[in-house]
Amino acid sequence: MNRPPPEPVHIVKERRDRALAALVERTPYIRTLGISFDRRGDELTAVLNYDDKLIGNPFLPALHGGAIASFLEVAAIMELGFHILWDEIENGRVSADELSPETLPRMPKTIDFTVDYLRSGLPRDAYARARVNRSGRRYASVHVEAWQDNRQRLFAQATGHFLMPTRG
Repeated sequence: MNRPPPEPVHIVKERRDRALAALVERTPYIRTLGISFDRRGDELTAVLNYDDKLIGNPFLPALHGGAIASFLEVAAIMELGFHILWDEIENGRVSADELSPETLPRMPKTIDFTVDYLRSGLPRDAYARARVNRSGRRYASVHVEAWQDNRQRLFAQATGHFLMPTRG
């Protein structure tokens, strides 16, 4: 049996980076907050780049709770969206070379989102990683953790439930 040789790793990496960039470009709110993403394999780390406009209490100073919640929700939705898009690309339903707003799959919709503020967010960059607990055809559950200097010392975490887009 003759199988085609596997694709070189750098081609797969480029395809994943293009897919992630297409999702980020599609959502202007990500740019407004100053969020970027670091992708290693299929794992995304969201980075909330510090900006003075994110400060809620200038006397502490501390990050605004709304900015933190938005950051966590964006991280969760992008994790789900990236996996949906990657699945579409790998199954040949979407071409990574021709990504456009028309070819991108729809994003999950938030059903509910609960944030636990564990400590004040300091005036510096913040990082978040989302873990999909359950993802089915109609529903997904995601847990997100955020930290700043030490991954073991979380300053916020959240759990969200999402309505998955219909495929096809």
